[in-house]
Amino acid sequence: MNKPLFMHIVDRLSNEVLYFREKKDGLGRISLSPLQKCTAAIRTLAYGSAADAVDEYLRLGETTTRLCVKIFVEGIIYLFGDEYLRRPTPADIQRLLDVGEYRGFPGMIGSIDCMHWEWKNCPTAWKEQYSRGSSKPTIVLEAIASYDLWIWHAFFGPPGENERDGYTQYDVSEFQQGEDNGSSHVDLTYSTDIPTNIANQMGVRIKIRDRQMHQQLKDDLVQHIWHKFGRDEDKN
Repeated sequence: MNKPLFMHIVDRLSNEVLYFREKKDGLGRISLSPLQKCTAAIRTLAYGSAADAVDEYLRLGETTTRLCVKIFVEGIIYLFGDEYLRRPTPADIQRLLDVGEYRGFPGMIGSIDCMHWEWKNCPTAWKEQYSRGSSKPTIVLEAIASYDLWIWHAFFGPPGENERDGYTQYDVSEFQQGEDNGSSHVDLTYSTDIPTNIANQMGVRIKIRDRQMHQQLKDDLVQHIWHKFGRDEDKN
């Protein structure tokens, strides 16, 4: 997290949430500062560390750190939830599609990344289906972020379930209603037939790994980039 963003969060919390305001006790001693409380909460959430891991570094006890995390999360939801913790509106989708088309990728709303989280309590019967190179089963966390690092979509599931075909499946009813001021037309009639059981999920995985389809996708991408940018290079 960059410093301006961190200081903005600290400033909003210290001004609008009573718990994060610096106070004095009956003896005139100054309480913990907003910087101490916010740093303890963010470090605990970011690194998944124990509540007493910052007692020497920030001089906060375990109970106080837990309370900081609880009130910090409630404060973030209260102060920033309406703007940042919401579903995309049709206007948001329109804007992202316009940006993607301008950059040479029509139909793309953002970049996707994923990570594998170990599934400690995975049922024995499913272990092989959820294992990759190692013997430990994992669940994939996928996230789609736009050019401004705004996360618009997140997904938990088995490897391959939400790949390729799943990226273009949206439920229009989940979008918040808002005015669409975009200049171009966007078709929001996407399929919502998402697989819900293991058999369908494995079928999607087999389809994804089809070499002919994979090669066709690569050829289409190369052809699109050539038509988009190749002519300009020939003129130069």
